[in-house]
Amino acid sequence: MTGGNGPGPTGDPVGRALLRAMAETGASVGGVYVLAADAPVLQLTVMSGVPAPFLAPWDRVALAAPIPVAVATREQRLVWAGGQQQMARDFPRTAVAVPYDFSLAAAPVSSPAGSLGALLLLWPAGHASQLSAAERDAVTAACRRLAALLARHPRPDGSGPSEAPRVLAPPPERAVSPDEALAAADYLERLPGGCCALDLEGRITLVTQGAVELLGEKGSRLIGARPWEALPWLRDPVFEDRYRAAVISRRPTSFTASRPPHHWLTFRLFPDSRGLSVRISPSDTDYGPVAPAPAQGEVVPVRAGQIYHVLHLAAALTEAVGTQDVADLVADQIVPAFDAQGMLMYVAEAGRLRTIGHRGYSAEAVAAFEGVALGAANSPAVHALATGEPSFFSSPEEIERDYPGLPRLTGKAARAVLPLIVSGRPVGCCILAYTRARTFSLEERQVLTSLAGLIAQALDRARLYDTKQQLAHDLQAGLLPHRLPPVPGFAVAARYLPSTRGMDIGGDFYDLIRLNEHSVAAVIGDVQGHNAAAAALMGQVRTAVRAYATAGAAPDEVLARTNRLLTDLDPGLFTSCLYVHIDLRTRRARLAGAGHPPPLLRHPDRHTTVLHVPPGLLLGIEPGARYSATEITLPPRSVLALYTDGLIETPGTDPDLSVADLAARLNDAPPLGPDRLADSLLENRHGDADRQDDVALMLLAALPTGPVTPDGDLRTGGPGAEVDGA
Repeated sequence: MTGGNGPGPTGDPVGRALLRAMAETGASVGGVYVLAADAPVLQLTVMSGVPAPFLAPWDRVALAAPIPVAVATREQRLVWAGGQQQMARDFPRTAVAVPYDFSLAAAPVSSPAGSLGALLLLWPAGHASQLSAAERDAVTAACRRLAALLARHPRPDGSGPSEAPRVLAPPPERAVSPDEALAAADYLERLPGGCCALDLEGRITLVTQGAVELLGEKGSRLIGARPWEALPWLRDPVFEDRYRAAVISRRPTSFTASRPPHHWLTFRLFPDSRGLSVRISPSDTDYGPVAPAPAQGEVVPVRAGQIYHVLHLAAALTEAVGTQDVADLVADQIVPAFDAQGMLMYVAEAGRLRTIGHRGYSAEAVAAFEGVALGAANSPAVHALATGEPSFFSSPEEIERDYPGLPRLTGKAARAVLPLIVSGRPVGCCILAYTRARTFSLEERQVLTSLAGLIAQALDRARLYDTKQQLAHDLQAGLLPHRLPPVPGFAVAARYLPSTRGMDIGGDFYDLIRLNEHSVAAVIGDVQGHNAAAAALMGQVRTAVRAYATAGAAPDEVLARTNRLLTDLDPGLFTSCLYVHIDLRTRRARLAGAGHPPPLLRHPDRHTTVLHVPPGLLLGIEPGARYSATEITLPPRSVLALYTDGLIETPGTDPDLSVADLAARLNDAPPLGPDRLADSLLENRHGDADRQDDVALMLLAALPTGPVTPDGDLRTGGPGAEVDGA
């Protein structure tokens, strides 16, 4: 659209489907998001009801983002927010960027082949707290129509910036003849005060002589301009904010402003789907003198839209965890938000530049300054880090003057170079680049400089987090076995997945101990907690179990002695443990447990059973606790599965049902070798956005007679015959 002149839905089936959905549901704003083919990103492709800048913060949405369209697509459900209060509670990042009263629905668009995207609809203020049955049915029907259309068109490439969304104007209410238009103009001129009309983008499309006199500006200079751009005394972001509130909520709004030197005027805004009618009248109240309008070249207040955009980006930055998260967020959200075509982000590390993220640059350009000493490199980033001052280059000539050869190397014609400073300490530099020459307004420079401070804070936190994570990873790696010893007659695989909470370190552990030529012990356990104390205790438990096992103690005695040691240490943490002693000659296994989830046995015929092991008391509670052992046989082609509760625990679910579900998944798994089988069992855990417990898993597959293929599948009975159970 852009002022109602954008492309209509003719020849655009997706656009027609969107306008139909808005008409059938009564929604005032709509948008269609498409899931990129090769990246977890939703891209806004077509919209109607508001100007494109209103949805600019959400042109490109990460699938993992906590905003309505992403949640609807990710969870394949209708998301509803029935007003600003619910929006603020459920989606605070969205609410802070659009602080107006409206209702919202986001619905997944899917086909049998998978998710395709989402439909976004907004209703004016005053909508009922819930969707009606008719509205819900219309949303469902619209999603079916969109799914059929999107399934026939290729999805966008999610690896780079997407095209701007198509903005469709709603169809006119009715045709207006020239005579009617002239009569309407005469009618407005006869009204007291002044009147003007704005399109949805805020541009003045009609102004009466009365409005011209009240505003103190020529009508020819007002037509086509936005009031807060044409009239310096309306530059306060409050006035633009009232316009945005009217467009989104579809409710009349008003404000009072002072035209210098002391003429107070009241503006009343009446919105609909195509624009706003504005009544202007002298105010009944004289509010006294006001600050003079900014002089030419003086810093002016930023626009309301820019303020909310920065607030949205600031909220997103608070959710970035690691350094790569910050770089990705800048590339995916901040670059398109400022219409940039390139981004480079550096950190200052050991006196050198290190690139942590880039977009829209060639490999040659990225490599040119990678790792160079800060004192030696002649580049905008080095200058910014040395001075702490941002710099803005509007043309290739400006860049060439200060940094010869840089425009040719990078292919960029303009750039904003933003030092990232925290408490006076430079932590990095962010460069936004443009392929064409452009001028950076005072407002843009203000916003970008403020945003650089937010990026710097996020980057500093992220680097500290990464350091802690690396420390946790190194500690965890040092406490778990580096490799498992070979066991005659068995193929063994073990896996560990850290929690996504806390320090990414926990107390889950496993071990495989060769006791002698004819026996082996398998151990799995879980120390309470997800911190360094839990990891330290885990190391002590694993060492104690190994020491008592190699000394020749029976399974029940291994647990009893380890329990006495832990109660003497009194660490304040409890430990579950499962110990398995296997005689390699007879394939008889003796199992003893201390409050640990029961093991699973997949039999040669592929049916899986939950083994009953006397549970025993958790280690570290009662020094005199006694433990019992049970004995089973591990026939050829059977698989024994040992695991910790992180693999099965789901909040609100009965643990017995979770164990039964894991047994069913093991039962239904194809005849894979233990490594691929372990990955299959953990597959659903890899996708968890918030894994609250760490996971350990060990599989012991009893080998049949016959060769083992290079990929780990077990075969017997001649070439090509796969064996169930391993």
